[in-house]
Amino acid sequence: MSLTANLSPWQVLAVAVRSEEDAALFYTELQKRVKNPILIDKLKFLAGEEGKHKAILERLFRQKYPDRPKDIPPGVDRLRIKASLDGSDDVPALFRAALQAEVEAERYYAEAAAGTGAADARQVLNYLSRVERSHQAMITAELDLIEKFPDYYTVEDFHIAQDLFHVGP
Repeated sequence: MSLTANLSPWQVLAVAVRSEEDAALFYTELQKRVKNPILIDKLKFLAGEEGKHKAILERLFRQKYPDRPKDIPPGVDRLRIKASLDGSDDVPALFRAALQAEVEAERYYAEAAAGTGAADARQVLNYLSRVERSHQAMITAELDLIEKFPDYYTVEDFHIAQDLFHVGP
């Protein structure tokens, strides 16, 4: 099923703007649930990326549809991370939900790019699709660490094999 079916081009962009805003907020809030400073920096990076995507999309929206409202029309679903930051979902579940949202965002942008006749919009949407794929790789790597080392996100100073020392030549 197409994510962009039955949406006008301006609605596609409105949904994209809002989803990037939601994702930036999600990654910002997720930072409060982890203690590992390296992981916090990566979440800050993701939040910043989503904020940049929102700015790119808003600029495109203003160029293409200056007279249209940026609000998502009633009844139009938007992309969102399907998880709760209220404490009911654990951190690994939040990362899995973020990964799924990045997969959906990549698909959404690819479909939107294929459906637009404007070369400049297609270029922007294809770019965003590829960037979402790079976010997937980053989240997958972090999720792998979280699953292999359950305390990875809960401690401020994480060192693998910190008690080992070299005794040989």
